[in-house]
Amino acid sequence: MKKKLLLFLALLIFVHCFFHDATSESATSEPIPEPTLSPEASKYDPEHPEDLSPDHLYALSAILISAETGEVIFEKNADELRFPASTTKILTVLLGIMMVDDLYQTVTVSDSAVIIPADSSTMHLHAGEEIRFIDVLYGTMLLSGNDGANVIAETVSGNVYSFVNLMNETAVAFGCDHTHFVNPHGYHDDQHYSTARDLSVIARHAMQNDVFREIASAITWTIPRTNKQRARTITTKSEYMLSGSDENPNKYYYPDAVGIKTGSHSKSGYCFAGAAERDNVLLISVVLYTGKRARWADTIKLMDYGFSQYMSVTPLDLYNMNPITIETNNYSTKDTNRGKILLSCQMKDSFDSPRIVSTVSEIKRMAANLTDTVLIQYVRDFSAPIQAGEELGTMTYFPARGDPVVYSLTASRTVERRENAPKTLEEIIQETYADPNPFPSFSIDLLFLLLGPFLIIVFILFLFTIVRKRIRKRRAKTPKPGYRYVK
Repeated sequence: MKKKLLLFLALLIFVHCFFHDATSESATSEPIPEPTLSPEASKYDPEHPEDLSPDHLYALSAILISAETGEVIFEKNADELRFPASTTKILTVLLGIMMVDDLYQTVTVSDSAVIIPADSSTMHLHAGEEIRFIDVLYGTMLLSGNDGANVIAETVSGNVYSFVNLMNETAVAFGCDHTHFVNPHGYHDDQHYSTARDLSVIARHAMQNDVFREIASAITWTIPRTNKQRARTITTKSEYMLSGSDENPNKYYYPDAVGIKTGSHSKSGYCFAGAAERDNVLLISVVLYTGKRARWADTIKLMDYGFSQYMSVTPLDLYNMNPITIETNNYSTKDTNRGKILLSCQMKDSFDSPRIVSTVSEIKRMAANLTDTVLIQYVRDFSAPIQAGEELGTMTYFPARGDPVVYSLTASRTVERRENAPKTLEEIIQETYADPNPFPSFSIDLLFLLLGPFLIIVFILFLFTIVRKRIRKRRAKTPKPGYRYVK
């Protein structure tokens, strides 16, 4: 009898979990459609994610963008109008974070906030419940609570109608021209629509907010005791991608995933706006009208494709891909590298280095043409001697946002001067100023330097005198002409 009772309870739990998952975000009791791949679709090879094509995705609409630049990396019917379901709550929660100063203030749940359709997803709030606003934000995201979305709307704008107007104004400000909201939670309405492209833009703005990122990446959250309920711990609906380990394998676990929001109902199919970060590259994907498990598979395919195409580097990384080698002159004949020096590069200050996010091919192009991206300036000539560690120049990077970042270019080794090389003008000047005696020391060279002009003049005068004497002597020997007369 005891075994039968336990079996019956287990069956009840299974039915409850299945029913809740299938209808928690559904607009009607109709089954949620499950799209299939085209029979003509080529087979997807996970070993070569760079070969992803649109027919590899179950989703009818999808997009992948760079969170850094907003550049589209991959898309499939990204501008077709779709019902966004609970991915709507991305903007709702973002506005709640942006418009409320004290996120830990206590708010009171109104009677109207808990009036939601029976098949809505909910965080089980009660009218008159006093709860922290931050808990409502987490509950709205993790449990996809429609009641929580209403509380956010009323807290921000006083009523749902005014808040929806704010949502639409914000969407337009973000550049989402094919989006229109009629409620803060995404319960189905024919006039409540968006596109994969617009939702990716909204998600990108949301993920730029630090508080939103913390909420979106959370797996669990504990809501303290309220005046209506005991303390409870809630779990995200995105746990398939966010939770898992070697000990607890999960087919759809993605270690790089950082959120963000699921959605589903019979008119929208299953939806998911996701984000993943690897090696400082943050990607955002949106899949609309896909399958219950396919939304995870589609997202993983998109993310793997993006990480195969994009990379993030610092200006220092970019330099090290193609470092500068200079050729010195006046170097020692014993120098086996013929005076060539590889310049080392390091930041002058200890601030965080900016990052450059772009395609692999573009990063390689930038490295090959470094001066198109950074400003190189040299602070001295390349004449030996040069000491290891001596700064020879600077590299300056000008980020799109923030102040320029300066890097020092230093000699990686010492180059001695040629043994019999004449002194440079700079060396002569330096030695002159370094000599405590204002007068040059006496030497034969100095004597010749001082007496040289005088001796030359004396020599010229001597030659002039000799020539003059010879001329006079010739004139003295010449007979004077006589006058002869013929008689």
